[in-house]
Amino acid sequence: MSNSPPNSSGPSPENPPGLIPPHGGFRQLKSYQMAELVYDLTVAFCDRFIDPKSRTHDQMVQAARSGKQNIAEGSQASGTSKKTELKLVGIARASLEELLLDYGDFLRTRSLPLWTKDHPEAQAVRRLAYVPNRSYRTYSPNILSSPPETAANTLVCLIHQANYLLDQQLRQLEQAFLQDGGFTERLYHARQAARDLPPRPSFHRHRPGQQPQ
Repeated sequence: MSNSPPNSSGPSPENPPGLIPPHGGFRQLKSYQMAELVYDLTVAFCDRFIDPKSRTHDQMVQAARSGKQNIAEGSQASGTSKKTELKLVGIARASLEELLLDYGDFLRTRSLPLWTKDHPEAQAVRRLAYVPNRSYRTYSPNILSSPPETAANTLVCLIHQANYLLDQQLRQLEQAFLQDGGFTERLYHARQAARDLPPRPSFHRHRPGQQPQ
């Protein structure tokens, strides 16, 4: 499917592609949707199980927020800097890894088990990813009305899913950057294309009493 506007003849030296490609649209990214769920559910988890005055409460909420915010900021920055997008998506991935460690600490310090990927309840959580129109309400019973073991392990499963999506996104961004370059390269090629265009003919206006040239 072409991204050219209606009635456009497509890219050419006379009609070069836009220097700033379409960007933003982060809400359609599966990685952002999952990171947003992780943030919303982490807020609910911390309000229920972590002392709101503790540093851990703030750190967990901020790590979850950093995950989703950096995906959004990277998407917005992608129009003029693929390098910045790669950096911000990498920060999002690191923030969620930090949050994953916090949930592991929560379980370990309370002598609660960390579910393996083959645990029946972990498999049940992963299957929720295929529920049509899944949302906060899809997972909230596991956080708001379940014991701490279930709540923490549910979020561990969700963070693993978010990290998987971010790993895929990072690989795609790296490949696109290596293949297409960034804004600087596009700007250089656009300048070269403009220099290769033939000069426009100049016309001299004939004034009364002036001999034609």
